[in-house]
Amino acid sequence: MTNTPEKKLHPRTQAVHHGTRRSQYGEMAEAIFLTQGFVYDSAEQAEARFQGSGPDEFIYARYGNPTSRMFEDRIAALEGTEDAFATASGMAAVNGALFSMLKPGDRVVAARALFGSCLYVLDLLAKFGVDVAYVDGTDLDQWRDAVRPGTTAVFFESVSNPTLEVIDMRAVADLAHAVGATVVVDNVFATPVFSRAVEMGADVVVYSATKHIDGGGRALAGVICGTRQFVREVAEPYLKHTGGAISPFHSWLMLNGLTTMDLRVRAQADAADAIARALQGHEALSRVIYPGLAEHPQHELAMSQMGSGGTMIAVELAGGKDAAFAALDRLRIFKISNNLGDAKSIVTHPATTTHQRLPEDQRAHLGITPGLLRLSIGLEDAQDLIDDLKTAFA
Repeated sequence: MTNTPEKKLHPRTQAVHHGTRRSQYGEMAEAIFLTQGFVYDSAEQAEARFQGSGPDEFIYARYGNPTSRMFEDRIAALEGTEDAFATASGMAAVNGALFSMLKPGDRVVAARALFGSCLYVLDLLAKFGVDVAYVDGTDLDQWRDAVRPGTTAVFFESVSNPTLEVIDMRAVADLAHAVGATVVVDNVFATPVFSRAVEMGADVVVYSATKHIDGGGRALAGVICGTRQFVREVAEPYLKHTGGAISPFHSWLMLNGLTTMDLRVRAQADAADAIARALQGHEALSRVIYPGLAEHPQHELAMSQMGSGGTMIAVELAGGKDAAFAALDRLRIFKISNNLGDAKSIVTHPATTTHQRLPEDQRAHLGITPGLLRLSIGLEDAQDLIDDLKTAFA
């Protein structure tokens, strides 16, 4: 019989089936292994496990778990990386990826436009002796000047939170790799559905799985994707000893989220595109920011890197904070919260919530004005959402 190469499965199929580990009972749904420890057949087996566990050999839930390993294998397959390590939250993933690889005297270059907690982690690194330099993420000249020999890592959001700047990943990765630096990308806004981060040169990709991967606002989770060497030899030792691992139940929730993620995210992105276009030219708005619009400064880059404008929109009300707050209080369908990627549409006022700890001049430099609102588009009918927004902005 002639051996034929196995056909590569579509990501939507992988998101349903890849990495499944069934017990002796042959269950259809992925099992939840709610245990903190594991039993060994002999003292010799216990010794061997502690000397080096294989992919299906577990010793303690903080180090690994069958349910969590299914989630890790599945998201790694979707992202196109060799391995992944699931964490207790998105920020545990960011913290774990950076702290595990950096030491006093190392240099990391980061984009200025970052989620507030990411900036806090970088501030901590600086306190521990890491040289942290910031650049405007869309300015390649600033990257060229900052990414000099001796740089250990670069870190940025592929699409920035909340002003939706799109970073030229391939160009930044080329600069970083030329000096031997590791490229760490927070890819939350791009989502695993539209991600081409590895193809564009990312070495390590982190997600807050709390967002689009779960998709229902149910639980916290994060994940670090990368080479097997980085994940198992650099990130895992740090995370398993500092307690950043995910719980089995949350892994199970994320596995279930992955099965519908492709359908959900594409529907949300289609709705976001329609909403952004409907809001263009609205008299109450001074800006509509959406990478899918031709007017977006990095529109062509966004299309080449993601093929979509994504699920997030930012709008700026001309009347500033008072107008923004008044609009928030008039919304009926959009819920005021600070999460994103949910099935329910969410609106956030970044200047007073997610980015409130930044000094006012820094917020102004990043474009986080008092009138800026961040919209996370859910699964409701797009026209209902358009009507809700227009009524609130009237």
